Amino acid sequence: MVQFTGVGEHGADSENAGLERAIAHLRQLTQLDVQEQWRGHFGDLSTEVATHPTTWDTWQEMPLNTRHHIAWDKGEQVLWLGLHLTIPNTLAGYPLEQLTLRLALTWWAVSAQIFVDGVQVQEGDLFDCRARILLRDAVQPGEAIALAIRLVSPGHDDGALVAATCLYEIPDYAVHPCPEPGFVADELAVLQIYCQALAPDRLPALATAVNTLDWSRVSDRPQFDAALMALRDRLHSFSRWIKQRQISLLGHAHLDLAWLWRVSETWEVAQRTFASVLQLQSEFPELIFTHSTPALYAWIEEHRPDLFAAIQQQVSAGRWEVAAGLWVEPELNIISAESIARQVLYGQRYMQSRFGKESAIAWLPDSFGFCWQLPQILQHGSVRYFVTQKLLWNDTNIFPHAWFRWQSACTDATPLPSLHSAPIGEGIDPLKMAHYATQWEGQTGHTEALWLIGVGDHGGGPSRDMLHLARRWQQSPFFPALAFSTAEAFLDRLQANPSPQPLPTWADELYLELHRGCYTTHADQKAWNHHCETTLYEAELWSAIATKISPEHPYPQNQLKMAWKTVLFNQFHDILPGSAIPEVYEDANPEWQQAAAIAENLRLEALGAIAQSIHLTQPPVPKAQPLIVFNALNWARSEWVHTTISQSPTQHWQVLDWAGNPLPTHTAPPTNDATTCHLSFWAEAVPGVGYGTFWICPADRPTPASIAPSDYVLENAALRVTIDSATGYVAQIFDKRHQRQVLAGLGNALQLFQDQGQYWDAWNIAPDYEAHQLSTPTLQTIEPLPPTTLGCALRAIWKTERSTIVQTYRLLGDSPMLYVESDIDWQEDYRLLKVAFPLAVTSDHITRAMPGGAIA
Repeated sequence: MVQFTGVGEHGADSENAGLERAIAHLRQLTQLDVQEQWRGHFGDLSTEVATHPTTWDTWQEMPLNTRHHIAWDKGEQVLWLGLHLTIPNTLAGYPLEQLTLRLALTWWAVSAQIFVDGVQVQEGDLFDCRARILLRDAVQPGEAIALAIRLVSPGHDDGALVAATCLYEIPDYAVHPCPEPGFVADELAVLQIYCQALAPDRLPALATAVNTLDWSRVSDRPQFDAALMALRDRLHSFSRWIKQRQISLLGHAHLDLAWLWRVSETWEVAQRTFASVLQLQSEFPELIFTHSTPALYAWIEEHRPDLFAAIQQQVSAGRWEVAAGLWVEPELNIISAESIARQVLYGQRYMQSRFGKESAIAWLPDSFGFCWQLPQILQHGSVRYFVTQKLLWNDTNIFPHAWFRWQSACTDATPLPSLHSAPIGEGIDPLKMAHYATQWEGQTGHTEALWLIGVGDHGGGPSRDMLHLARRWQQSPFFPALAFSTAEAFLDRLQANPSPQPLPTWADELYLELHRGCYTTHADQKAWNHHCETTLYEAELWSAIATKISPEHPYPQNQLKMAWKTVLFNQFHDILPGSAIPEVYEDANPEWQQAAAIAENLRLEALGAIAQSIHLTQPPVPKAQPLIVFNALNWARSEWVHTTISQSPTQHWQVLDWAGNPLPTHTAPPTNDATTCHLSFWAEAVPGVGYGTFWICPADRPTPASIAPSDYVLENAALRVTIDSATGYVAQIFDKRHQRQVLAGLGNALQLFQDQGQYWDAWNIAPDYEAHQLSTPTLQTIEPLPPTTLGCALRAIWKTERSTIVQTYRLLGDSPMLYVESDIDWQEDYRLLKVAFPLAVTSDHITRAMPGGAIA
């Protein structure tokens, strides 16, 4: 008898070491790592040539890197791998005849095609990146199998064959009472994980039981299998203990509406994924599946009504959960509170109309962080639970909670029960599941955990092999009870059965400590989103008022809804953040433009209807023409107003307030147009959600200009701003009203850094970028601009080796604001540009904007 006790170790360490050695030895009896046996060829070949075993004799042996991977260069490079596999009589002495043989593979490649004896049997991609391929139902020693794999590396990352293992298993676990040694090894490993995490005092009994296993019988399979069965009988008390726990399973397929593919491809992927799930549900009645995204269901409803009807039937039967909550899974940091409310409104309306109930869950596994007002907005939309797993990606701090109450910034709102779930895109991996479930129980006190199974990102969902494995582990006496459940039912059980541990409260935003580059990548998408949000708000506001005061002006509900749905779709968390391929934005930009055009037309139509209903007083001077200025915000505003009028640009004009008092006015001819002119004037105290009436009349001479800049100094009644002539930066800002200097050093100082992007250059900013500061841009020119009624200005131009930065410093009237207008021709690679403002002003607190509020 061989005992795997720890040598020179004591207590729990000795027991763990002995267990680990026994588990490893059991695995060696039916599992063989073949990663080192592949031969490879760089570059593409015809399938006929590449899958023929004689071809491989000329291929090179493939070295493994320090991570035990076969790796090759990024850039969609092709690697062919080939392997002659001969079935041995035994592994580590254990006979293999008549066992089933599978090849377990894991890869990192945009395309993977697996061939067995020249026939393609499997394909996958970056996300469908694992497979357990059946090679033989019953192996015969000496039998030869030819394996070939065609892999294509990602465009953005090196490719890798991560793992390749031959698994010999019993042919029918429902018939054979004793599992193969590799399965028993996993059972023991699961028990070890649970004991280490939750009951260390049980480890000695587990180690003692394993040490009674008679290893001398390995070469006699029936006798060694009997020894394994005897071992499992001795572990009966562990079975009773672990079966007090449950892991609820839920099929899932995360579907990115666009990312490394266009939206049009997503429609095809969704059809395949949903059809696959429905087929598997006919074979595995226990399978429950969940998917969010009403926008995607709406497309399926329109283009595949047969598929949609089948989904509705499964929803009614309780086997398909639509955990929607929002129209898409959007970016939730830079969109407005109105957009978030619209996401919930359209998502819940669709749920109610198509599936008979609103969603209780905001299912947001992959959005890049969550604003602090989200819990309150969700609860106003009948959402009872929030679910994400994205904070697992944090690169700085581990998020401390798994099941918690999320308190919004509005402290009188009810906290929202929130789940930081298991990762998405997983299969049935008993060790991963055990690690997660014990961590969950340790954090929450709950003995039931939720595990999501299914290929995601590019669709896929659960596989047939995952479901077979689930059934097999369901029968194991040394694994928690397994049963499928909806997410809502799981969360309801957590609510109904609180653990003895108090439920923690999180009163802050859920900031993702990663993907920080997404706040600036593809700035055009951020600009389009803000423009559309603003214009749609104004279109709806003025349309509602126009309909109220003018029955002849119908409310344009359908047009607003169409424009909003376009905007909401493009707020998806891989479109708006800028993390998708360029082709995605070729599709998105015309859609932004169309939504903006609809909103602008509706806004102008509504303002026209309102203007017609305004009763004007007599003009204060002859020939004065009325100009109505609308303010869509909720407070009175005084600002410079800029407009274009159809008048001769050679004529001078003066703007008067409603009482006839002259206002600072500036006119300028537009480029290449002799029939219009640009008009700017200071509009004082325009009421919130209201309008102000102003009058335009001819003037004998232009309004006097502001004082021209002198010696690189801009000055008005509020500020004196000095620009440093050597650098072009702000040397001083003197606040006249408070008689103090604002800056502690040069302000608006351009800082250039090298930034390799930390894994993904479009997504992230390198954590150490500040250690790689580069030479600052070189000042080319600095000059004052001609003074106007608007105010005074200076323009500075800097250059790097490849880029040009033009900035205009401007003071408008007597405003206490220094405007810095930037026009940048950016041609840099792996560079980050910042501006620094060292302040001489101290404060006890700062206020930071967020959707629907502020963090102060």
